[in-house]
Amino acid sequence: MSTANVALPAADLLPVGPRANLAYRIIRLLGVPILRLLFAFDVEGRENIPRTGNYVVIANHLNWLDEFTLLILFPVEPHLHFLADPTILITRKLQWWLVRTAGGYVPVVRERHGDTTLYRHVDRCLELGGAVAIFPEGNYGPREGELMPFHKGFAHFAIKAGVPVIPVVLSGTKDLWLRKRIRVVIGDALPSADQDPAALTDLAFRKMTAMMPAYAEPAGRKRLRDKLTHLF
Repeated sequence: MSTANVALPAADLLPVGPRANLAYRIIRLLGVPILRLLFAFDVEGRENIPRTGNYVVIANHLNWLDEFTLLILFPVEPHLHFLADPTILITRKLQWWLVRTAGGYVPVVRERHGDTTLYRHVDRCLELGGAVAIFPEGNYGPREGELMPFHKGFAHFAIKAGVPVIPVVLSGTKDLWLRKRIRVVIGDALPSADQDPAALTDLAFRKMTAMMPAYAEPAGRKRLRDKLTHLF
């Protein structure tokens, strides 16, 4: 879909900041039990989530469940904001409604590489105390347990804002079925002070490669596999 034919939201008018609105709190209150009913989450490293201040979260990206996993594992505040392409979101009615209702969204139009609106909006979000979640691979990874090369955008944002980077690896989200075990490892915060974007990006890639759990598809019945894998 060409962005020329789509009415996109003005980035500077979108609400960003550390506070979670009432809609987000209600959706989280209802959604977390549903996700925990559908899947079995095995989480390591919760103690590495900072108790004060904001941060940039980076994670590998395998399927639709990744965003929701981060949302249910990280605190309600500071509010976690995701980068998303509005030209795709408007074709996915439920996701678009969730984004517009609960917030936590920074528009990224893939056809507009280098658009300074994106950078200004992410910088503003971090300056106001919001947290930002970025998938540095830039797309879904092809296989479990593998990382594609990282883009450096997350490092630039973290260094400019002076906030730490929280690395997260997700395992088991590529193909989904009822009660599948989803492993999540949250690593030590990577400081951004006195860092170079290229060096911080390389450090994050090596860190997450070492954190990645081994994955083997379990035997047994895989109920609702096709429906849950392609739910969104």
